[in-house]
Amino acid sequence: MRSINQLCYDGLAVLSSVVVMKILVTGGAGYIGSHVVRRLLEASFDVVVFDDLSTGFRSFLPDEVVLVEGNLLETGLVESTLREHAIVLVIHIAGFKFPGISVEKPLHAYEQNVTAMISLLAAMRIVGVNRIVFSSSSSVYGNAASGLVDESHPFNPTSPYGETKVIGEWLLRNEGVADDLQHTSLRYFNVVGSAVTHLPDRSPYNLLSMVFGPLERGEAPTALGNDYDTPDGTSIRAYIHA
Repeated sequence: MRSINQLCYDGLAVLSSVVVMKILVTGGAGYIGSHVVRRLLEASFDVVVFDDLSTGFRSFLPDEVVLVEGNLLETGLVESTLREHAIVLVIHIAGFKFPGISVEKPLHAYEQNVTAMISLLAAMRIVGVNRIVFSSSSSVYGNAASGLVDESHPFNPTSPYGETKVIGEWLLRNEGVADDLQHTSLRYFNVVGSAVTHLPDRSPYNLLSMVFGPLERGEAPTALGNDYDTPDGTSIRAYIHA
């Protein structure tokens, strides 16, 4: 598992060959997004954040960062934001991120992750922004049969959430063919830790809460599950935070 800091460094490496005037970070007021914004600022990029604050917080952003409050389903607002701020690259982190809840609310997951991405890509095409980094997920692979998974491993999502991430990557691929969109998808999972204390993951579903919450109450943590096809029923993934 990659720490949040390593994830941000990896993302900046992807951008190193791109001459950037301004970057739009969707979902930039959230846990992962705010760390990405922090690293971009440290690397001297100009940043604009687009976030509806449904799970994000204005307090996660430095005062100098412009925040456009809105939902990506508002295509006109996305278009005007791209145009008015002269955006040349988008880092797309906004979306519905809870696999378990996506089973209960599949329409919501698809609307926020697929329909919203279509809206974003439509606005980008209109304005002429043709570079995007997508926050995908290892959920696209599902429960892999082998212990080691590389980028060539076939997609096999097991939740509506994972399916939306697969469709998101398909959308990028097809736009790349149709409109020369330059795109990169980052398939990470279970990002934990905070670079600074005022940027915590406040979700009740994050790994640290699921493990240490029960321990503090004298209970056994069940974050790794108990119904996997392994000798003890737990996940084969290794959880390491550095």
